Order: sequence, then C-alpha cells, then structure tokens
Amino acid sequence: MRAAAMSLTATTRGFVVLLLTVTVISQDDWNVTYSSTQICTLKGSTVEMHCSYRYPFEKDGQKTRVRSGFWFSKDSNNIYVDLRTDPEYSGRVQYHYGNNSCTLRITDLRKSDSAEYKFRFTTNQPGGSVTGSPGVTLSVADLQVNRSQINLYSVELKCQSSCPLAEPQSYIWYSKGRSIDGETSQFYRSYFYRPSRISCAVNGHENSPSPSVLVKDAWDVTYSSTQICAFKGSTVEMHCSYTHPPGIHVTEMFWFTKAKDDEYVKLKDDPQYADRVEYDQKSCSLTIRNLTESDSAEYKFRFKTNQQGGKYSGSPGVTLSVKDPQLQVHVSRSVNRFPTWTELTCQSSCQRPDYPSYNWYNNNVKVLEGKTYLHLQAFGPSDSYYCAVQGQEHFRSHAVYAPKLSSVSVSPSAEIVEGSSVNLTCSSDANPAANYTWYKENQDSPKASGHIFTITDFRAEHSGYYSCEAQNIVGRHTVSVHVAVLGGSWKAAAVGATTAVTLLVVFLLVFIMMRKKRRSEQSADPVQRADNREQDDLHYASIQFSKNLQESLYSNTASAEPQRHVEKEDEGVVYSGVRCNSGIRGQETEEDAAALYSTVKKTR
Repeated sequence: MRAAAMSLTATTRGFVVLLLTVTVISQDDWNVTYSSTQICTLKGSTVEMHCSYRYPFEKDGQKTRVRSGFWFSKDSNNIYVDLRTDPEYSGRVQYHYGNNSCTLRITDLRKSDSAEYKFRFTTNQPGGSVTGSPGVTLSVADLQVNRSQINLYSVELKCQSSCPLAEPQSYIWYSKGRSIDGETSQFYRSYFYRPSRISCAVNGHENSPSPSVLVKDAWDVTYSSTQICAFKGSTVEMHCSYTHPPGIHVTEMFWFTKAKDDEYVKLKDDPQYADRVEYDQKSCSLTIRNLTESDSAEYKFRFKTNQQGGKYSGSPGVTLSVKDPQLQVHVSRSVNRFPTWTELTCQSSCQRPDYPSYNWYNNNVKVLEGKTYLHLQAFGPSDSYYCAVQGQEHFRSHAVYAPKLSSVSVSPSAEIVEGSSVNLTCSSDANPAANYTWYKENQDSPKASGHIFTITDFRAEHSGYYSCEAQNIVGRHTVSVHVAVLGGSWKAAAVGATTAVTLLVVFLLVFIMMRKKRRSEQSADPVQRADNREQDDLHYASIQFSKNLQESLYSNTASAEPQRHVEKEDEGVVYSGVRCNSGIRGQETEEDAAALYSTVKKTR
C-alpha cells in the first residue's frame, strides 16, 4: 500500500511553510510518516501537523481494520493520553484520520504546548498498535531584541525568536509602546541620543510582542533572565550580552555580588564560592554548582576596557533564589472521551528555567523514573503516590491518596428527644482534601453537602441510617451511622415515670411532716396519747414502799365489760421487774422482793 501524500502547514495568521517529508518506520510493513519532525511557531498562533500511516492489508488470513487513531504528547505507565481528553488542550485541538492520512490542528498556542507530538493507531490484529516515533517536535517561540553597537550612538537591533521561524516574516517595531512607521524588517538601525524602550513583534501577532529593552548608550549589559529560582544542591547558569563603543577592547570581565566603595569582590575570589563557579568569557555566562540558600543574591556582570574610565556593570542584575522545591502533586482527570485516566503532575513552587526530572513512588516503591507526570488507569483505595527530584530524592512531595479512616459523630451523643436539633459531623484522612455528601437510606438524592449536616426539629420520620460519602479527585469512601429519636411509647413511659417519682416525693414529704406533728403532740400530752391508742396494752409499774411489807398485795381491777382471758392479752405485753424495800434499813428478807400485778382494762 502506497503512503498518502504528506505535508505540514504551520498557520500563523499570515505565513504558510511547507516542510520536508520524513518517514518513520515503526515495524515491518507498519509505519507512520510525518511531513516534518521540527516546527517552530509563535505563541497565540495556530499550527497544523499532517501525517500518513501504513499497515498490512491482511495478516494470517485476517483483513486488517483500523479501530482507533489519535495524537498524544504524554505517555507513561503504558498509557497514551489522547489530546482530546487532556484538560490542557480542551477546546483547542482538532484532528482527523482515515484513508491512511492523519491531521492535527492546535489553536491559540501556549508556551506550555512545546512538546513532541505523535500519532498512534490500533487495529484488529494481535499486537497491531503502532506509534510513529520520533514524532513532531513543536517549539512555541518567544521573541527578544538583541543589540549591536555600530558607533557611539548608532545601534542595530534584531528581532530574534528562540527558535528559527519560517522566512520571510514581516515585523513591527515599537518605541515606548508606539509602532515605528516604515520599519518592517527583522533588523532596525537607528541613532539613540537618549534612552528609549524598544520592542518588536511579528506582523499578525501583535498580541505576542517581545519584552522591551532599554537602549540608552553604547555601554550596556543585557541579561537573558533577571529572575531565577533553583533548588538547593542543584546547578544554575546565568547568561548575558554586553556592548561598548567600537574601537576599544575589553581587558577584564567578571561576575560579583558584593561591592563597596567601587571595590568589587569577584566570585572566583570569594571563599563562599570556592571551586563552585565558572565563567565563560566569550558568552558572558556564569555557572554555580552545588547551590546553597546563602547563594541567594543579586548577581551582576562587569567588564573593563582599555579606555580610561571604560568600566561598566549591568544593573539591575540577576536575582537568584535558592530554596527547597516544595513539591506538590497536581491531579487531573481525562475529559470528554474514553478510556479514562488520571494524571499526576509533579509541580514546584520554584519555577526553574529548565525542566527538572522527577521519580514517582507508590507506597514508597519506585514506579517511574525521569518523568514530570505519571498516568494511571485506576487509582486504588490503598494507593499513595508521591514524587521526588531525580538525583535529590530527599526533596519529595506529600503523598496523594483517596479518603480513608472516615468516621461520623452525632451530637448530642445521648438519646435524641423529638423536636431537638442534631448535628452529624463527618471527617476523613485524604489528600487532596475530601468533599462530603450526605445521604439517607433508601433515598438517591443527597440530603446535604459539607463537613457538618444539621437536622433541626428532629422527628420520628428522621430516624434511620445516614451515610457520609467522603470524595476527592482520586477516590471515595462511605461511612454510615444510625440515628433514632426517642419514640412515642418511650416518651410516654418516661413522662409517666417522672410523674410517679414526683408524686412519691410529695407523699413522702407529707408523711414526714405529719409524723413530726404527731410526735410533737404526743410529747405535749402523754395522757391524751395513751387514751388515743387503738390497741390494749398491759403495763407493769415498779413500786417502792416506805415500810416493810411481809406479804404480797394483789389487786385486780376490771372494767365494766366481761373479763378476757389473760392469754389473749399476750400480744403487746411488757414485763417490768418490781422490787420492794422494807422500811427498816439493812434488813433484807425474801419478801423484800414482791410483785404488784395490776391488770388494767381500757374501755373501748
């Protein structure tokens, strides 16, 4: 099967470039052909990539059919991220494949779109999946103004991109924000008798101009970057360019951070940087290795010439910040199409000019090396992923994991009384932090969302099982709790018990008061007390006589009623010993002890 015609068109609102065809052989009889493997275009523009693919008509008696085809720039863990499912390209990519041709179109290009793009197709044949590799390397260019000194006041400026654009291009030059009429070339030469800010742009891309540069006189130092962030222990490079009037020669150049009274301490002579710095005299660059936090400073380039007073320092210089990377794992999910995937991206608060490599770990086991991102088809409930700087693994991020150890607490924790207010509080351990949704048993729609669910005026119909679903972007976990109101029968029993206790207390108080009153009355009138008794009592009195009695005196006194038998009077009888003494002192006989028995019958 012959390959279809191939071309690549880079559309940037006004220029079209045709590039050479490159064939990439992936397997025998299987291939993908790109029209070019290198494209440079401007930020904000639109780019198109074209390719063709080939496969055997049939294999082992089975006719070959293409099942799917897509473009991707990210792959890891045997997962290829279809650009149409990547949130970073949402609404900006279109492509077509069929009849052995394939096309990718990306609009509104960003600096982050700089990457290698590949086409992959799958067939119905066993192992019949092919990726065209190497792919197409896209570089989204930045513009900058470079200067060359012609003489004391004449300067030539060049609008240069970070990668070679297709020629020819039409340019626009700006002075103090206003366009300069008649200047459409990549070069601009003029006399500058006073400082001026100059910038440039490609015609049709006025929204993506270069940074402005201050053109002031023949003496100047320009830095490629004035802000750099680097990790502790890493290596950093700083670059610059310098100009001076023609006809003089540079005799010395160096970098410094410390200066006092026109005395500059060269970095190579500073003990703090011993054996850690290098200069490149030709390119005006500085390299510092094994960075420490104390290296954070403003670095400046200075040169001296053979002309008297011909010394110049570029100021302001390059501000270097050396810090811990403070890594974080950013989580994103596929959009719009299947199959689904989860992307973990290692990010740092320190934005380095280069792109450092990272290693990936799951539960402290290394799973991938040298990638900024990691792709997963599924994120398990026990998975815990983190990233670390390659070669500096002590710099690591916090792990990301699905919610776990979820729990629900109920307040008040005692039995809930009907009509009261109830708070259900859900908590879990998760990173990223979990969001909470509340459900009631046998109900599909959620009852509430948030960490706390409050039910005011709790009723019997509110009783039942409540579920809290803790969810973040990588997983979810559900926990339930049963909440019940103190029911009607229980409430009635509780009210009845309360009433009974209250009545019992009142009765006891009344009884105690009556008893105290009765005792008081008995103490005041013992005779009346005896008359009011409701039962018969037999009393024995102890009697002493003043004279000697030789015999016992028995006296029986009965009431008007018939006499009862003494045996029936046993109940309630109290016996008291009676002792009788004779009238003569010192004489004692057996008759001295005598008993006087008196039976008293009360009239009923």
